[in-house]
Amino acid sequence: MTPDTCPLCGADIPSRAKACPECGSDEKTGWSDAARSDGLGLPAEGFDYDEFVSREFGGEPARPRGIHWLWWIVAILLLLAWLGFYF
Repeated sequence: MTPDTCPLCGADIPSRAKACPECGSDEKTGWSDAARSDGLGLPAEGFDYDEFVSREFGGEPARPRGIHWLWWIVAILLLLAWLGFYF
């Protein structure tokens, strides 16, 4: 049975089409429940995203460090130059 839209790319499929006109999927590759998805590298049902992030990036959250002291000096000098120019 041909679906109205392709489950892989979302394109509209004509009623008597044998395959999707956009991506080429058909009964064997993506329309049927028997199509294999285990080779796609998808995470398992019990995948814990928080544990994965903790393992990959460490447990401590990133802290913003603020603006470097050099940029504060540059901003103050520009402000003084601007004030000296107008007054």
